[in-house]
Amino acid sequence: MDINQIKQIAVVGSGAMGSQIAMVCALAGYHVILQDINEESLVKAKRSLEGNMKRRVEKGRLSQEQVKRAFDRIRFESLLEEAVKNADFLIEAIVEKLEAKRALYAEVDRLAPAHTIIASNSSTIVSSKMADATYRPDKICNMHFFNPALVMELVEVVQGPYTSEETAQITFELAKRINKVPILLKKEISGFVANRILGKLMDEAIYLLENGVATAEEIDLACTKALNHPIGPFALIDLTGIDVHYYIRMQRYQESGDEKMKPSQIVTELFEKGDFGRKTGKGFYTYS
Repeated sequence: MDINQIKQIAVVGSGAMGSQIAMVCALAGYHVILQDINEESLVKAKRSLEGNMKRRVEKGRLSQEQVKRAFDRIRFESLLEEAVKNADFLIEAIVEKLEAKRALYAEVDRLAPAHTIIASNSSTIVSSKMADATYRPDKICNMHFFNPALVMELVEVVQGPYTSEETAQITFELAKRINKVPILLKKEISGFVANRILGKLMDEAIYLLENGVATAEEIDLACTKALNHPIGPFALIDLTGIDVHYYIRMQRYQESGDEKMKPSQIVTELFEKGDFGRKTGKGFYTYS
């Protein structure tokens, strides 16, 4: 199989990441099926994309015709079987829970054509943890987009121990064809490159907050005004989701057994209250 044979892409999981990844692919000319078992999530995803695209047209970044053509290329589907039966490439963007991913990969393996590549958007759960749930371990890899996927340019492609050279190269080339800037990691490591560096920054930010050195607002200001970061660490956790941050840390703790990997006290408290950040209107900050 080569890159030119990829005509249809399936994206499984219609949350903020999955829906935007689907639109990125559609804008680049690919036929896309965005699948989610939750019909309400699909309706919400479509509405969110419509609002996002409307703003882009208003700002002159895209034409009305480009947006119309992109939406014509996207199908919203609740049945996994329908979504994957003709897929050449599948991007998984479901919840950061290993059991859920393994169950999905086994099901996709059964339903999708033999040539279909399955790429996980996860930056925490490496592809080798799902590869053996399928009969195509050589066609499993990570393809990690950054939030918001419509804006952020970088994509981390990770070649796991089972991933073939062909799969890695096709995934790398696909990232370029959907107008992203890919890097190829030849070795699997949880967090990959960007999030491992970011994780150290977030750990230090949370340490400073929990020890009363500075407020979340002050720490974010230090990062944006002194380090020239576009967004501070607490605003970023709110944007990506405190629930996502919590699950990632729990996954790392379960893998390592290291207590230091556990979610911090303040993140755990927000998670347990259901304050997940922007998506719920409250996290480290309050949103109207």
